[in-house]
Formats: sequence, structure tokens, C-alpha cells
Amino acid sequence: MNNSSSSLRYAWYVVGVLMLAYISSFIDRQVLTLLVKPLKRDFGITDTQVGLLIGFSFAIFYTLLGIPIGRLADRKSRKSIILWGITIWSFMTVLCGVTDTYGELFWARVGVGIGEAALSPAAYSMISDLFPRQKLGTAMGVYNLGVYVGSGLSILLVALILKLINVEGMWHVPFFGEVYPWQSVFFMVGLPGLLIVLLIGFTIKEPARQQSRKEAVAFLEVTKYFRSNQASLLCLFFGIAFMAFASYATTAWIPTLLVRKYAFTESQAGLLLGVIITVFSTLGVYTGGRYADKLTKDGVADAKMRVGFQGMLIGTALAGVVLVMMIFKLIPLILLVGLLAMICFFTSLPYGAATAALQEMVPAPMRATFSAFFLFVVNIVGLGGGPLAVGFINDKIFGDTQQVHLSWAISVLIGCSLSCMLLFKGLKPFVRSIDNAKQTS
Repeated sequence: MNNSSSSLRYAWYVVGVLMLAYISSFIDRQVLTLLVKPLKRDFGITDTQVGLLIGFSFAIFYTLLGIPIGRLADRKSRKSIILWGITIWSFMTVLCGVTDTYGELFWARVGVGIGEAALSPAAYSMISDLFPRQKLGTAMGVYNLGVYVGSGLSILLVALILKLINVEGMWHVPFFGEVYPWQSVFFMVGLPGLLIVLLIGFTIKEPARQQSRKEAVAFLEVTKYFRSNQASLLCLFFGIAFMAFASYATTAWIPTLLVRKYAFTESQAGLLLGVIITVFSTLGVYTGGRYADKLTKDGVADAKMRVGFQGMLIGTALAGVVLVMMIFKLIPLILLVGLLAMICFFTSLPYGAATAALQEMVPAPMRATFSAFFLFVVNIVGLGGGPLAVGFINDKIFGDTQQVHLSWAISVLIGCSLSCMLLFKGLKPFVRSIDNAKQTS
């Protein structure tokens, strides 16, 4: 790899553009979190159905298609895969804006997931081919800023849009007929994705692959490598999955919690949570990547996994404090905001480091494939389970929508504690997998 300053500047440019695409994907993915009230009002659905719509509908094909797309990205043009993915998810987001029923919206959300499945496996592989090991944690951290910047911006944007539109009544859209005013949000967040398609198409080239062997790796070899490294891979996959479980539960339900328990409007709730996520989660994922690179440079063999464990250990302690306080009395707003900011910071520490860890754990010809497996587990457990868990606990265990504060706190504690235990268990196997990857490449 050419390590000249011009090559490195170009590499950071690619990361920046891919991060922009990731931000766009998360805006489209998370846009529903502030629309719970009009959704329930106009489509007549329960909290459980809301949880299915926010998470599970998206996760179905996002997870199933991620693995074959990852295999494709290990052999074909990653740039082309990303371009097609952005085009599909942007179109399907716009389509969400003209649905008439819950079922139609559910399947449009499935389509968004199909498009977004193309981005990260291909992006992880591209970034790994552009950066040396000592800078990979920071590079992955910067790319994964898109998760939290996108989540925060989606909430902020919807909050601002809701202040500008009347969320009751109907609007007439040419060619499509009557739609609810809140559905116009989907047009506003979906269409800009097509501009990113042009940016990537005209300014980014497919990078050369960092691997000695040029032929495609047989799936049997992938399976064999997984079996010989399953302890480290499963600890990482499920450790980050349960981190995502807690994170998605928070982004999906905190706005509703603020509305139901603290008398916020949807716009006020969105502005508050959007600022917290944009500032503290973004700072956390960047700090995690930088800290992991520092430890790697200092010779700490398990640096990238250790950063994840440390972040989730503190996150678990904070989640436990929140649950205990919520059980006895509703937490004062100013204290809740402070605790929420700290939870967002520490539980986002692992993400940049963890995706860099994965690239070190597997041989170069298998990176996109294993990235797809990683995203499969993270999203089926995190995105599919986190928002659903809060709605399910609310409906089926408490049977009371006003207990959303407890349902959220329980879900976050479950996610954080399981993540912490798994990442700790994976520390030693992770080091062995790094050596195995070097020998296999």
C-alpha cells in the first residue's frame, strides 16, 4: 500500500464520504422514532407493533441479505455494490411516504433494509484496504460516527420538521393521492441519498485489495476459519449485538418516554435526544477508536476488544443505577439527561474499536463476508430486539403504556450486562485470532 501523504489524504476522504453515506442510512433507518404518536393515532397500532416497525421490519432482509452481499463484496466491485444499495434504500424511504396502511409501511421498511444491507460490509472492506493496522481503529471509528451522527440528526430533523407541519388531517400528493402530513418526512430524508450516489460515483475509485491471493475464497474455507475461531468471533458478534440492543432501545423509546413521563412535545423530545446522541455518542465512538489505536501502538495485544469491554462495564453500572432509581421514583429530568449522556458516551466506545477488531481477526480475503456475519448478528439482536423488547415489556408484562420508563431501563440493563460479559470473555481468544488471521492471509 502506498503510504504517501497524498494516499493517506485520499483514504481519509473516502472514509468521510462513506461516513456521509452511513449518516444518510441511519437517518432513513431511525426516522420513525419521533413518529410513534401519529403512527399509533392514524394506523391504530400497539407499542409492540411500533417496535416491530422501527426494528424488526428493517432487520429482516437487512440481516438475511447482508451475508450474500458480503460474499459478493469479497469478489466484486465494492463501489458498485454501495451505489446500488444507496439508490434502493433512498427510493424505498420515499415510498414509505405514500403508504396507506401499517402493512404497506412495514414492507416499505423491509425495502429500506434491503438497500442498507449493501453498505457496511463493502465499506469495512474498502477502509481496511486503505489504512495500516495502527490507524485502522481511528478510521473505523470515524466511519462509525455515521451510526450516531445519523441517529442524532434523524431525530433532530424530524423534530424540526414536526414543528413546521400540522401532524393531523391529510395532504394531497400528485399521482399518489391522500397521505398524512407526517409522511412528508420520508420524502425529505430519502431524496438526498441520491446526491451521495453521484458523489461516490464520480469521486471514489475501487481500492486495490490487500491480499496475496487473488482467487475468491471458497465458502468452505470461511466456514472452517469460523469454526477454528468461533470463541472470539461469537463473543465479539454478540457482545456488540447486545450493546446495539441497548442503544436501539434508547433511540427508539426515549422520545416516547419524555413525552409520556415528562410532558414533552415530540419536537422537544427529539431535539433533546438528538443533541445528546449527536454530541455524546459521536464523541464516544471516536474516542473509542482513538483509544484503541493508542493501546495498539503501546503493544496491548487485545486493545480493540478491551476498549469495548471497558466501555460496557461502565455502561452496565450506569444502567443499573438508572433502573434502581426508576423503580423507586421517576428520575428528575436534569439527572436523567446527565445519566443518559454518560450512557450514550460509554456504550458507544466499543463500536469503532470493535469493527476494527473484526478486520484484524479475519484474513483479508474474508473481511466483507465476516463483516456481513457480524452485521447479521448485531442487527437481528440489536435492531430487531432492542425496540421490540421495550414495547413487549410495556404491553405484555406491565400492561401499561405509562411504565415505559421501567421497560426502557430494564432493556438497557439487559443489553449492557450481556455485552460486558461477552466482550470480557472474548479478550484472550481475540489475541489468538489475530495470529490465526496473519497465518491464513
